Amino acid sequence: MNDFYVGQKVVCIDDKFKNVSIDQIIRKGQIYTIRWVGMYKHYVDGEFLGIKVEEIHRGNDDGPEGYGAADMPYRASRFRPLVEDKISSLRKLLAPKPDAPVEPVQKAPVKKKEKV
Repeated sequence: MNDFYVGQKVVCIDDKFKNVSIDQIIRKGQIYTIRWVGMYKHYVDGEFLGIKVEEIHRGNDDGPEGYGAADMPYRASRFRPLVEDKISSLRKLLAPKPDAPVEPVQKAPVKKKEKV
């Protein structure tokens, strides 16, 4: 499922790259703006949902560890949408869903007092 769109603000949640010694520029906790989003096929990393951000233009990946890609996108899984009003987004989680069936509330039976 793709929840990303061009112009959207996102936060980096993963800036660690295994087996890569060259700085990949993104920083965990930093906010970025998406300029491109789409499926990307890489001959080593396979196919993935990628994003490019306004703040970074990666250029050609032709260094000693490079793969020859031009302005290669980052995996979208390295980012999450920016939530500006965290409390509002949490309230949405608690709000009833309009399509959810509402179960009738059953009242507890009332016990009658016995006269002795």
